[in-house]
Parts: sequence; C-alpha cells; structure tokens
Amino acid sequence: MSPGLWTQRAKQCLSREAKDKKLNGFVPGTVNRKSILKECKLSDDRDGFIYPFSPIDGHLIAVKDNICTPDLPTTCASAILQGYRSPFAATVIYHMGEAGLFVAGKTNLDEFGMGSYSLNSIHGPVVSTEGDVQKSKTIGGSSGGSALAVATKQCYAALGTDTGGSVRLPAAWTGVVGFKPSYGLLSRWGVVAYANSLDTVGIIARSVGSVGSVYDQINHPDHQDPTSIPASTRSRIEDHVPFRPFDPLRIGIPAEFFIHELQDPIRRTWLLALSALQQKGHSIHPISLPTTKAALAAYYVLAPAEASSNLAKYDGVRYGSPPSNKRKDRRQGNVLFSETRGRNLGAEVQKRILLGSYTLSSTAIDNYFIRAQKVRRLVQNDFNRAFKLTHPLLPDTAQVPKAEGGGEGVDVIVTPTATRLPPLISELKKEAEDPDVSPARKYCDDVYTVPASLAGLPAISVPVPVPDSLAEEKDGRKETAGIQIMGQYGEDKLVLQVAEELEGMFDVADKD
Repeated sequence: MSPGLWTQRAKQCLSREAKDKKLNGFVPGTVNRKSILKECKLSDDRDGFIYPFSPIDGHLIAVKDNICTPDLPTTCASAILQGYRSPFAATVIYHMGEAGLFVAGKTNLDEFGMGSYSLNSIHGPVVSTEGDVQKSKTIGGSSGGSALAVATKQCYAALGTDTGGSVRLPAAWTGVVGFKPSYGLLSRWGVVAYANSLDTVGIIARSVGSVGSVYDQINHPDHQDPTSIPASTRSRIEDHVPFRPFDPLRIGIPAEFFIHELQDPIRRTWLLALSALQQKGHSIHPISLPTTKAALAAYYVLAPAEASSNLAKYDGVRYGSPPSNKRKDRRQGNVLFSETRGRNLGAEVQKRILLGSYTLSSTAIDNYFIRAQKVRRLVQNDFNRAFKLTHPLLPDTAQVPKAEGGGEGVDVIVTPTATRLPPLISELKKEAEDPDVSPARKYCDDVYTVPASLAGLPAISVPVPVPDSLAEEKDGRKETAGIQIMGQYGEDKLVLQVAEELEGMFDVADKD
C-alpha cells in the first residue's frame, strides 16, 4: 500500500457525503471530517511502518444510529433521544476499532427501527434522489441510511440491524449486498433494543467479499450479551457444520413463496438466478414451508410485544426530557411519562407500543402472544424439516423428522428478498390513503424476510440484474432485484459462499 492511500480514499468518501447530503443518509452533525482524516493518517502510518491491524485496516464503516458510539450521539431517529450520548461503545464498534476500521458517521433510520421505508425519522426521510420527496423511490428500511451510504460510495461498508428484514430489504432496493448472520453470533451489547429475540446486527456492502471481511472482524463471543453464543458452543457448531467448498448443492424453492403480490420482474429475476445456479451444477428442489404463510402475522405480534417492554424505559426520568410544570397546556392529572412519550415518540412507534401492550394484556395474551410463539416454533420446524443439516443447537431428541417423500433435504433456500421493485414514495402515500387497500399492505414488503428472522437463520440479499425487457437503466447501470439465500443455523459461511458464487455470475458487484 502506498503512503496516504487511506487518507485519499477517505477524502473521496467525504466528498461524496457532502455531494449527497440532501439524500439524508447520515444523521446531521455525525460525520466528523477532521477526526476521520486523523484516524486514516494513523492507518497510513501502520501501512508504511508496521503491520496493519487487519486485512481491511483503514476502511470507513457507516453505523446505524441505534448502535452506541461514545464519540457521537445515538438518537435512534427519535426526539426522545435527541442529543443522547452513550457512555460506552457497542461491542461491534469495539471490534471495529481493534481491526482498524473507523466510524464514517451515524446513519438515518426509521425511528427505533420500526418501519420498512426509512420515512419515520425525526431527521427526515432517506431518499434516493434530490428534489421532490414524493417523486423519489423508497430506499427501504429500517437501515435505509446505511444502505444508501454504501450504494452511493460514502463508505466501504455499513452496520445496520435486522429485526425482520431491516438490512436485507434496503440492500435489495439499493442494489447492494445485505447480510443477516445467525442469531447470537454478532454481539447485541450496545445496540438499542427493538425486539430482543429478533434483533441481529447486519452488514451492508457493495460486494459479498466486503461483507465477509467485515463479518470476520466483528464475529466474536461477548460475555456482556446474554444472547451471544459462547465460544464453547461456537466450537460445537463448527464441528457440526461440514466443510464443502466446491460440492454441488441442493437448492430449495418454497412453493409458498409464489404469492399473488409477487411482481413479474421479481419472479423472472428469481428464475434467472435459479437457472444460473443450476448451470453451475447445483440442483433445484421444490420444498414446502407451510407455516411461513402465518409468519408475517406472528412477527407483527411478537415484535411489538417485545418493543412495548423495551421502550418502557423512555419515560422522561431516565431518558427523554420531562415536560415543564409551567406549561399552560399541560393537562391536569396526566402522569409524567404519558406526556413525554406522547410528545417525543412518532406515530408508528406509538402504534406498535399500543399493539404490543394489548397483546401482552391478560385478556389477549393467550389469543395473540402465545399463539404467535407457537407459530414461530412451527416456522422453525418447517426450516429444520427442509434443511439437510440438523439444527446444531438442538439435541437429537428435539430434531424434527424430515417430511415424507422430501428426500435428503436441501443445503440452502433461494427466494426473492422483496415482492416488488422499490416503489415511489408517492405510491406508498397513495396506498395508505386508498380505502380499497388494506392498512396491513405496508407491512407486506417484509413477507419474504421475516421467516428467517423468526427462525434465527443466516440470510443474505444479493443484487441480480432484472431481465432486459423489464429493466430500467439508471446512471448507466441495469436495475437489480434482491435475491435472498438462507441457510441452516450456523451455516453462515455456506450462505456467503453461495452468495459470492451467484454474484460472480452476473458481475454487478462494485468491487472495492
């Protein structure tokens, strides 16, 4: 590496950030140019005189604004956390520092990660083009700022969080790679919780290789996080997972994923990807995941229920500024937290808190929350029945028998990431106002990503070009659709391997 290389690259990223500031990918005031260039100078010195900290030492990583950083505010795009600075760094940020990776800035998101379009933010919506917001295509969410920063080359890669598809959906709609690892492999310590049993730190980059490089640096056990997989269990998983670098794979195609909402460009891109994999010697096998039809409904019971508990701390005492006693419009008899939360939490967050509180109430818990947990277990069983490899964390007595006539099972499952290409923001507004469109329509863009989240499985979205007759050219590049690859728990490396193979067949990745 020549001296000054990392400083030059950082200046290029900072120049693009200044150029695309109106797209609102970064939270205002969190991109510290002076500090970034100082850190990159240290990386240049390591390159010139001593060994680098890691193979990707010197790269800039954007960080979603619900991951704690002591040097920058962590607001979760919410008024209730405006100006909040964490006294400690999240574990993934600590590991980034050990690897010589620098925080490029904090990225915009849906408030507390609740949304699929990155529109519910106190900092304003994340958009794909300057000018009239309504004419911009949605970026996807909730990690929309992270995906935008990567797609517009404002950083090398970005960290996001994926609860039900919040890394994979924006990656699919911006033409980049989004990876959600197996639940518990990346530490959640220092990540502001939305739904503890679903939240996973994810990685967004312009190529699968870049995703894997960042993943290798931050994939460590963490005794501070009770959901982190300990070192002994990781060793057991590694012993359980076979090494198969060039073997032909059995690829599963779920019949239940051919749904009415699946747009023709996405369907044809899916078939194109499957055909390409088949030409590489892999075999395609139809499978059934019957309970995934109920997965989305179960998710939108479980996630708000956990959120209502996690967000109880934002009460105006520990977090959030309390209302002034001198306010003339303060209603008599209102408790402190009701005014604090009413003024400082957005409409979508309030809606999910109310929904979650109801499903946990004594009158509704059996009909909603308990049933949703049962559906979640059935979704997990469906996947365990479909995969060739048994679940490494389940004892033999708890393993699910394979379906009759289902053969030996499959190695990976390949599906679309989303049912449609990114819609215009004006289309989303029209859908919300149309009485003939169900209010639940805006939650349906997660229908393909939620099942892997409920089961805690590794999943990645890879951009594949939309067939020529259906594609739109943008900035000289073909439009892409996200193709999702899912694997059995612990088979993260296999998922990355298949994703890299698929990526190489179409050469859409922007190599760093």
